Amino acid sequence: MSVSPSINTYPDIGEFAFGNKGRILISIFLYLELYFVAIEFLILEGDNLHKLFPNAKIHFGCVKIVGREVFVLLDAIVILPTTWLKSLGLLAYVSIGGVLASIVLVFSIFWVGAIDGIGFEEKGVIWRWDGLISAISMYTFCYCGHAVFPTICNSMKDRSQFPKVLFVCFILSTITYGSMATMGYLMYGQNLMSQITLNLPTGKISSKIAIYTTFVNPITKYALVVSPIATAIEDKLPLRKSKFIISYFIRTFLVISTAIVALTIPFFGYVMTFTGALLGVTVSILLPCLCYVKIKRPSYLEVMFIGMILVFGSSIAISGTYTSLKNIISHV
Repeated sequence: MSVSPSINTYPDIGEFAFGNKGRILISIFLYLELYFVAIEFLILEGDNLHKLFPNAKIHFGCVKIVGREVFVLLDAIVILPTTWLKSLGLLAYVSIGGVLASIVLVFSIFWVGAIDGIGFEEKGVIWRWDGLISAISMYTFCYCGHAVFPTICNSMKDRSQFPKVLFVCFILSTITYGSMATMGYLMYGQNLMSQITLNLPTGKISSKIAIYTTFVNPITKYALVVSPIATAIEDKLPLRKSKFIISYFIRTFLVISTAIVALTIPFFGYVMTFTGALLGVTVSILLPCLCYVKIKRPSYLEVMFIGMILVFGSSIAISGTYTSLKNIISHV
């Protein structure tokens, strides 16, 4: 971004490096990644609320909706009005609830293990080669924030502080993810499910706090995730007078479509693996390297190092995508 003041967003970097084709390529992967994150939010909601209320069902004439499908649809209805907010300032106030919810969730899980009798004494297989690709794909999903880094950098008063912001952000994220992974392993071992909240005993207050906190998180973040997709579509529309109404239609359609996919493929872990492998690796590892090489003209040593990253990233993208799709198809 220091090369040109015209670079303000991630697609701008692609255009500066490879022209209009670069912008289109980055935009496709970026918006697909955000779209699948939104789908994950709905799957997450459906799974956790179904655990709390396993007998929930709704009748619409001859149509009977039961189980997690009820909560995916209800959650989509609750989330829908938040997607109509166009002010990022208002969305920021909504999303801060997600930050607080993440902190509460970590402490709630720790409380279940340390105070409520679950303990941290489970044993399991420390290392499994057949799960390595899926694990790396999931970790990549956790660090899918690269797409918004240029926007954050440009919004800062002192852009020279951005490397420090990144450093603190990655340290805190790694501590959060690492503590959740470690607690889950020590609490439930090989029986740990794709979401640790699905393992928690529902009779405990701390468990209910954790599950309800997990319920709050997607509601506060869904609109922020979908907003860039909707804005990109709206900016391409030639219509001006009726654009206000069409904007509501586009955002409503995005919610409906993500709900349909979440109902069709309700496999949280496999969808996360697919998103991390195909989209996360591409957006966070492959494309940044390619753009850097094109723009900065790095040294021979840097090129060798970047080449290693590209080979590693490509292997994860191919094998992770294949593994996740295979699992999704077999379960569907």
